[in-house]
Amino acid sequence: MTSTKPNSESANRQLIERFYGAFAQRDAATMAACYRSDATFQDPAFTLSGSDIGKMWKMLCSRGADLRIEFANVTAQGERGSADWQAWYTFSSTGRPVHNIVHADFRFNEGLIATHVDTFDFWRWSRQSLGTAGLLLGWTPLLQNKVRAQAAQALQRYSD
Repeated sequence: MTSTKPNSESANRQLIERFYGAFAQRDAATMAACYRSDATFQDPAFTLSGSDIGKMWKMLCSRGADLRIEFANVTAQGERGSADWQAWYTFSSTGRPVHNIVHADFRFNEGLIATHVDTFDFWRWSRQSLGTAGLLLGWTPLLQNKVRAQAAQALQRYSD
């Protein structure tokens, strides 16, 4: 019996590398093409599914005039994978510089991303992006929920 596992692992690793390579080039169309049509995405700011994922990347790439992305530690084992990535950008609402350090976990299905979960230290991010308010309240559900609501509104406005 032969196994296709190494080939799928190689393909999944290449998919992650293609995704982050496109992100570094702010190529949201290529990023969106890496997802299944029924994919899900979650991070501290967004919980999305389907075409909304591509819309989010398009919004973030188009607004990030000074966005710089680096990625490393790409792994793929079976139908799961992960990567570490970092983003440097100016937070548009406050004009404050942000350096976000993110860990991504993926699940693949039929050669595309089915599930993508990004995790990062929200309090660290909020201190950078929001200043004093983030320092004092960034660890609270109150501020986290406010940021999630504002992110959802921004995506809705961008999509209209």
